Amino acid sequence: KYTQLINAGTQYSRRMQYLSNRIFGEVAREQKSLKVVKMFSEEPLDKKEMISKWYPRHNETYILMKKLREYGLFRDEHEDFKEEMKRLRRLRGKGPPEKRKKL
Repeated sequence: KYTQLINAGTQYSRRMQYLSNRIFGEVAREQKSLKVVKMFSEEPLDKKEMISKWYPRHNETYILMKKLREYGLFRDEHEDFKEEMKRLRRLRGKGPPEKRKKL
């Protein structure tokens, strides 16, 4: 009897079907909720290979270039400029005081 009543197409049957879908965790309203169901059923963005590997590894690259600069295999003009500015500032007496060795 219940299945015949649901398939009848009356307002009561639609309400009962809606209530049944809500209780059992199914899509209650096909038009509005189906988009949400599709969105939650696909893989999260942070798990997708294309999204997670999009940007290069800046930190690792920076550390590598720093080591190469120490070995003399890479020339970083910006770091050279900053070091030169520090050196000139120290020559003018503007830098922090030098530590004296205790005798």
